[in-house]
Amino acid sequence: MRKVTTLFLLCLSLCSYGQNADSVAIRRIYNEALSNGKSHEWLRYLTQQIGPRLSGSAGAQKAVDWTKQLMEQQGFDRVFLQEVMVPHWVRGAKEVAYIQIGKQKTNVPIAALGGSVATPAKGVEAQVIEVKSFPELRALGAEKVKGKIVFFNRPMDPTKTITFDAYGGAVDQRAGGATEAAKLGAVGAIIRSMGLAQDDYPHTGGTRYGTGVPLIPTAAISTNGANLLSKSLAENPTLTFYFKQNCESLPDAKSYNVVGEIKGSEKPDEIIVVGGHLDSWDLGQGAHDDGTGCMQSIEVLRIMKTLGIKPKRTIRAVMFMNEENGLRGGVKYADLAKQNNEKHIAAIESDEGGFTPRGFGIVGTPQQKEKVLQWKPLLAPYGLHDIGPGGGGADIGPLVNIGTVLFGFKPDSQRYFDFHHTAADRFEMVNKRELELGGASMAALVYLLDTYGL
Repeated sequence: MRKVTTLFLLCLSLCSYGQNADSVAIRRIYNEALSNGKSHEWLRYLTQQIGPRLSGSAGAQKAVDWTKQLMEQQGFDRVFLQEVMVPHWVRGAKEVAYIQIGKQKTNVPIAALGGSVATPAKGVEAQVIEVKSFPELRALGAEKVKGKIVFFNRPMDPTKTITFDAYGGAVDQRAGGATEAAKLGAVGAIIRSMGLAQDDYPHTGGTRYGTGVPLIPTAAISTNGANLLSKSLAENPTLTFYFKQNCESLPDAKSYNVVGEIKGSEKPDEIIVVGGHLDSWDLGQGAHDDGTGCMQSIEVLRIMKTLGIKPKRTIRAVMFMNEENGLRGGVKYADLAKQNNEKHIAAIESDEGGFTPRGFGIVGTPQQKEKVLQWKPLLAPYGLHDIGPGGGGADIGPLVNIGTVLFGFKPDSQRYFDFHHTAADRFEMVNKRELELGGASMAALVYLLDTYGL
């Protein structure tokens, strides 16, 4: 009995010591990030000196060159590029749109959706059919839709406390609206912007055309513009809407994922990834989407190197290219990982903005999730309470096919869609302390994943 009691006390003591050592290590990580963090200044350069980084653009290439140089300057063990061919869509001259009632013209803000075709040189002008859903549109039939502009006006649901749920409930209009309208003979599609704020910022984003369907121009209209158009239609059903856009798709362009790593000291063949997407839409500076995620990922490796933490496993920071309009960087990374027989035990993606950290979503087995949940007492003091099932992220998603456990960094989401895909997504909208807290949160999770595995 005495031997059993002694063994129990020894085990309890060792467990307590382990937790205490982990607490000290995590405290050091946060102290370093909050006292000497670099991600905010790096973000300043990325957004203000390089700016928009749409796939295939000169800005995207500058970002590739700069982030490669930045990681080399940090003294990471290896920094390299992965070539990937990406779509090259350009917006062209600024769009023009107005509502016309009789002789009165009222300008409204629009932005062509990524991948859209241009209007004819003189623009498109037609009467408008307002709908809230695809079934409602189909019920109207070609007789009522042909020759008109379809206006999709289903707002994001403001009652959803997780704003990504609200986004998911509305974004099908942007992705497939032009195709559904074209099937019935429409000459254009106008989509209510994917945002909860009532403002004059149109939100761009990708659209897709179905096979064998006419390619009609499609654009997002700001929420204020959508409200005005809907109100005007109720009062004047025969009004016309005019819009002109000058976008085009060029041949695919060569680009790159940018990868930096610290080699593992005990299990170098086991890889933990932290990453974000380097490309951005062209209207703003790509600060929250996703400059913050990229800079936080590099910061994770910087913190470990600065603190002298020698990871057991290889830790990689990956700047994925082409998340916004193709996801080709994420697919290419996973393909190469499979071809090279690399063992990725975990991947963390930050692509929900640089706001106050709340937790992590996990894609893995019940046993793997349970193991991560055991770390909650270590992470809760830093506000990371929301840890459990959830999405991992678009870029790391393809890694699930090789058995990787996926983690999506979850900051507070309430303000994200005020900036998402708009001209408002600028450096000054990112709070330094919130950004550095996010980098520390990711570094703390990487530390635990590296120490204990899955």
